[in-house]
Amino acid sequence: MSLLEYKDLRVGFQQDGQTVEAVKGVSFSIEKGETVALVGESGSGKSVTALSCVNLLPDTSVTTGSITYQGQELVGASEKALRKLRGNDISFIFQEPMTSLNPLHTLEKQLTEVLLIHHGMTGEPARQRVIELLTQVGIHEPESRLKDYPHQLSGGQRQRIMIAMALANRPDLLIADEPTTALDVTIQAQILELLRDLKSELGMSMLFITHDLNIVRKIADRVCVMKDGEIVETGVTTEIFDNPQHPYTQMLLAAEATGHPAPVPEGAEVVAETKDLRIWFPIQRGFLRKTVGHVKAVNAATLSVREGETIGIVGESGSGKTTLALAMMRLISSQGPVVVLGKDIQGWSNRQLRAMRADMQIVFQDPYGSLSPRMTVEQIIAEGLGVHHVEGYASQEQAVIDIMREVGLDPETRHRYPHEFSGGQRQRIAIARAMILRPRLLVLDEPTSALDMTVQVQIVELLRRLQVSHKLAYLFISHDLRVVRALSHKVLVMKRGDVVEAGSAEEIFNAPKEPYTRALVSAALDLKVEDGAGV
Repeated sequence: MSLLEYKDLRVGFQQDGQTVEAVKGVSFSIEKGETVALVGESGSGKSVTALSCVNLLPDTSVTTGSITYQGQELVGASEKALRKLRGNDISFIFQEPMTSLNPLHTLEKQLTEVLLIHHGMTGEPARQRVIELLTQVGIHEPESRLKDYPHQLSGGQRQRIMIAMALANRPDLLIADEPTTALDVTIQAQILELLRDLKSELGMSMLFITHDLNIVRKIADRVCVMKDGEIVETGVTTEIFDNPQHPYTQMLLAAEATGHPAPVPEGAEVVAETKDLRIWFPIQRGFLRKTVGHVKAVNAATLSVREGETIGIVGESGSGKTTLALAMMRLISSQGPVVVLGKDIQGWSNRQLRAMRADMQIVFQDPYGSLSPRMTVEQIIAEGLGVHHVEGYASQEQAVIDIMREVGLDPETRHRYPHEFSGGQRQRIAIARAMILRPRLLVLDEPTSALDMTVQVQIVELLRRLQVSHKLAYLFISHDLRVVRALSHKVLVMKRGDVVEAGSAEEIFNAPKEPYTRALVSAALDLKVEDGAGV
């Protein structure tokens, strides 16, 4: 008997009197001690399939078919029966721990609650079990962290807390829904290693949901590939990677940003540069807000970017990547020269800077958060033309139509709103909004990290094409070194505010000198990196 078995699962959602089918006849099983990966792009039905097993779906859902856990039918099971399984026999880890952890409760209270609900455990026994769990998931000095709140932890630590909560009752099945997507590559590698070790130690099974096939290769025994609510291919992991049969699986495996950017034109003009730039934020205390120290976000950063050139800025969260780029755009205060198009703009007033703003634009990580939901796409893209009084277009509408075509969007959709577009389309809208001003410098702050791998490739190819056509200088911020390698001419590696290594992309990826750089490259690119060389 399989531990968990799906047979012809169908899930639909009632909307405007109709049923929209999200999962269409899915069948697969998970054996004891096995890890099965459910992979596919956003909207393929992965999460809905997983949440169906203990009915964590909204009331508008309609589920048919069969899901059995150790022979027990779960489709149509009573709420009481499902509650006994949730968090006890079957546990979940979700993508973003900050939305799953209560910001008002300490770690001890949140972990103890799990033990109390399922085992009635309280007092000192519960406290000792919490310490044991925190130790098990690699939280250092766990006794000192019991009274901490989620915001006092790093992203990797918060994910470890989520894993501890999921393992508190020693489940037989752990369902991990994109648990590493929001993490830096080195932290991602640590979490995957932790899950592998815990699975082996506890003898549990795992359903691992992801859109990243590089992760699947590291953790799964078997793979189920989903597309449009259906499983299009399933098999042993090595077989799927070595000999994919379905065209969609082949496309997913091929979807990696590869190649190199076009060479920088000979004699290209320097667009922006800085030397020994310092960004320290004062720590102020007391009624008089006396400065008692500084948060040293960036120390002595030096860079120069030319027309048609991309400088990749990499490092873990909190390393100072975005802070450096924002200072180059004079969006935050800094000390040291900031030279744009030959002019040191460090001491300029906001009024003086306004004339320069059209030349310096930025594209953010989450386009949905930076696009006004109350404005049409045409209004969003054209807004900067009015603000900066850009001339040279026959009409604003024609300017929007032209730039939408250039970034690969259908101009006929310009009267729609952001929520009517996919993630990749919204990122194209954000790029169009920046490009319509004809900038010389474009800051790209994690523009592909929230996207599926196939869409990442499309955005990288678009950025390459735009760079050649318009001689754009890019500052490309990312923790995804695969994309950085495909797009960058030079790379700055940052750690805790310091530039620990800088050089050509070829030097950084093929022969990193610093231990920190070697660790990043090794974690991101699955390479065994030795001192001074990538193997």
